[in-house]
Amino acid sequence: MEVVEEATMVRTRLSATVLDSREPERLAGFYQALLGWEVSAQDPTWVMLRAPGGGPGLSFQLEPIHEQPTWPAEPGAGQMQMHLDIGVDDVAAGVALAESLGARLADWQPQEEVRVMLDPEGHPFCLFPLATPS
Repeated sequence: MEVVEEATMVRTRLSATVLDSREPERLAGFYQALLGWEVSAQDPTWVMLRAPGGGPGLSFQLEPIHEQPTWPAEPGAGQMQMHLDIGVDDVAAGVALAESLGARLADWQPQEEVRVMLDPEGHPFCLFPLATPS
């Protein structure tokens, strides 16, 4: 293992996950309502949300040719590059909330206790049960 000298170290931190979107303000509104996060920066081509308690944000950038990824993946189709995992107290209630905001349940569900959803622009995200404290 190579040792890096302290003088050349660069401090890094993850700032945000960014989703491409044909309508970044609309998609940010969906996640803002779903997560209860606050808008910290916004213009017609970029919106950033931040959790009230801090931490990395979730951003949306204008991509006029964004195409919905294919879920589940299929050879030759636009593949999902990432997805969001969102913990909820009650998965059924989380699904109902997400659907009321414009998401839809994916046709294929690989796990019984997790629900794969598609946001209004087709980005997959999973709703999973938060661990109950002991």
